[in-house]
Amino acid sequence: MPIRILEPQVVARIAAGEVVERPASVVKELVENSLDAGSSQIAVEVSGGGVGLIRVTDNGAGIPAAELELAFQRYATSKISGLDDLESISSLGFRGEALPSIAAVSQVEIVTWAASDPTGNYLNLKEGVTVEQRSQGRAQGTTITVKNLLRNVPARLKFLKSPTTENGHIANVVSQYALAYPEVKFTLSSEGRAVLRTPGGGKVIDSISEIYGLEIAREMLELGQGENDWQGGPAPPSVRVSGMVSAPTVSRANRDYLSFFVNRRWINSRLLSWAVEEAYHGLLMTGRHPVAVVNISIPASEVDVNIHPTKTEVKFQNERLIFSAVQKAVRQALIAQAPVPGIEEVATVYGVKTQPRPSFWSPPETGYHPVSSSHQAGSYHHTGSSPLAQPTPSLSLPALRLLGQLAGSYIIAEGPEGLYLIDQHAAHERILFEQIERQSQRRLVEVQGMLEPATFEVTPQQDASLKACYLDLPEFGFSLEPFGERSYLVRAVPLLLHKKDWGAALRELLDALADGDAADWREKLMISFACHGAIKAGQALTDDEMREMLRQLEKAATPNSCPHGRPTMIRLSSAQLEKEFQRT
Repeated sequence: MPIRILEPQVVARIAAGEVVERPASVVKELVENSLDAGSSQIAVEVSGGGVGLIRVTDNGAGIPAAELELAFQRYATSKISGLDDLESISSLGFRGEALPSIAAVSQVEIVTWAASDPTGNYLNLKEGVTVEQRSQGRAQGTTITVKNLLRNVPARLKFLKSPTTENGHIANVVSQYALAYPEVKFTLSSEGRAVLRTPGGGKVIDSISEIYGLEIAREMLELGQGENDWQGGPAPPSVRVSGMVSAPTVSRANRDYLSFFVNRRWINSRLLSWAVEEAYHGLLMTGRHPVAVVNISIPASEVDVNIHPTKTEVKFQNERLIFSAVQKAVRQALIAQAPVPGIEEVATVYGVKTQPRPSFWSPPETGYHPVSSSHQAGSYHHTGSSPLAQPTPSLSLPALRLLGQLAGSYIIAEGPEGLYLIDQHAAHERILFEQIERQSQRRLVEVQGMLEPATFEVTPQQDASLKACYLDLPEFGFSLEPFGERSYLVRAVPLLLHKKDWGAALRELLDALADGDAADWREKLMISFACHGAIKAGQALTDDEMREMLRQLEKAATPNSCPHGRPTMIRLSSAQLEKEFQRT
């Protein structure tokens, strides 16, 4: 095939693929345009997961009539004018690609009024081509409506997830900018239902309360209150770290609650995640992560935002300086709350509590209260080269004879094939998972009614996931009903989780569903329930409890691994023992 210049329509489609990854990408670009226009109110409305409809309305500066059609031409922008401007970008948008990329793969209608015009103007485009343009009245600002997104690119459309999942991604985008711009009043409506409404009063704690709930908001600590008192010296004058982070008493099972902004631009950064989590070193259990809203103010010349068309990645001129400033600011906030305890004290304050407990086979309401669902003490590392540590080879277990317990975390047992080391948390997870699975199939889940209904609040992203499955939750012992915006009344919980952190189990499920299709949510829910209901590493067990666990594990259909895929045990064969002691 000879070399040739591609047709403009082909170029537009290729370029659109870099900017419009999914409906949430469109919402992000339009919200950023509204913020660049100086808006104090931004309303987002979506339906059909954003494929059917996306509408963003603001009260910003508007687009002059003479520039309206030009705004949809590729590389047309009012935010930069030359090469020098690329060295100090202060706006969120600047590439001149968003509007033409969106228009190339959808039908777009825009109504806008700038103060310099006598009246508002309307423009209708289909696949990037103007269909109609006329005058139309409206208040100052802009409304952009996007319909039938990606319908002319079916290959891209089929890779989208369910509407529930896409709505969750959209809710996350709006939530992030509501955290970055607390002085702007954001509203989000999804499928005709209000999902998010921030007051726009200028306080980030108000946005955190609206998005994450009062429970988390009460445990947030402000950054940047004592920078000059930090023992390592103040942060460099060119860098200012602000925002809020959670006290060590609040943690989550994933990093989805870490939000980072550079000059209020929402970004993804492994460097910043590392800096924040380093500040919590010794304060959180392994596998747990904080909640953080961190904004870094830095001269525009010291950060390059022109890395990718989506503008979610940046490159710092001095990464070490940024890492240090963020880590110190977070640590300073944690120290201000309470002095950092020594190593021995950390285990006492934040570790797993040890106290006399009844058998873990007793009904949950008899008094066992776990502190963490961490796998810290139960982790297993096997390279395949060690002559000792080998996963058990079969999916059925022989009869095992109890020998004892090691480090409060592993059961030692003897079998006809040698010595077995069993991870008590992973093994109990497997037992409970299969028990929950059987009860669910037979519709015989044991339920504990609440004396008083409990209120369960979720984030906008979690709400999108919960709406898709809450009517089916009674199948697993939960009875929930909507109670206002993003709130649910819980009237019953599974007996397995009674007096335990059933809310954390639900939230982990919803966070997991936000990143994938909801088709396998039942399995994820059962895994989460099993994890939160299982005994923990570090819990001393009686001989009777350990014998009962071995008996139950022998009956399990898949005894060799926990529901997460981690091994429940390793085996040291008699032949290996003889070899190690040089008896062969």
